[in-house]
Amino acid sequence: MQPGVIIYEDNHQLRESIAQLITFSSEYVLLGSFPNVIHVEDQLKEFRPDIILMDIEMPGGMNGIEAARKIRAIDQQVPIIMLTVFDDNKNVLDAICAGASGYLLKKHLSGRLLEAIREVLTGGAPMSPSVARMVISSMQKPPRAPENKYHLTPRETEILQALSQGAGYKTIASQYFITLDTVRSHIKKIYQKLQAHSQLEAVAKGKDAGIV
Repeated sequence: MQPGVIIYEDNHQLRESIAQLITFSSEYVLLGSFPNVIHVEDQLKEFRPDIILMDIEMPGGMNGIEAARKIRAIDQQVPIIMLTVFDDNKNVLDAICAGASGYLLKKHLSGRLLEAIREVLTGGAPMSPSVARMVISSMQKPPRAPENKYHLTPRETEILQALSQGAGYKTIASQYFITLDTVRSHIKKIYQKLQAHSQLEAVAKGKDAGIV
């Protein structure tokens, strides 16, 4: 049985070209072709596609990345290939995090799309060369240290981390070989720097800043 394909692309001419490419290939059957993703959840359940071709920028209040997240909430397995003119770092990584299985630039579709579908249906992750290089480059960057925008000292950071793990004042004093008064002094300074009024608020701000 031929794998079924659904297309989401707002450009009518391009959508028709992709549809013809799928239909004339004789390898796949076109289940549906739509200009937006407004009804993506219902269409997914109705057509049960084997693969989805998804544009990123579409009208109707929802883009392809948001649609990919909705699809993944229903179906973790169906491959989604993003078709787009965007090869910037943010769109690529956002699409992958949303659940995209592949990422092709539209300028490569005529010569790459059918091969990409075959690849993704056998467990691969097809990408245009420039996109693949970008992903590899992003993965090779060393992790950036959390920004210490509150200017906590190393000791204050340690104590805030201990508080986030539920440690009490006595435990902290024992752990770092300091007095209870010193612990209280550090915590007072932590509250001042984070502009927090409670331990819970201080820990929440610490987590938001990547400190804990």
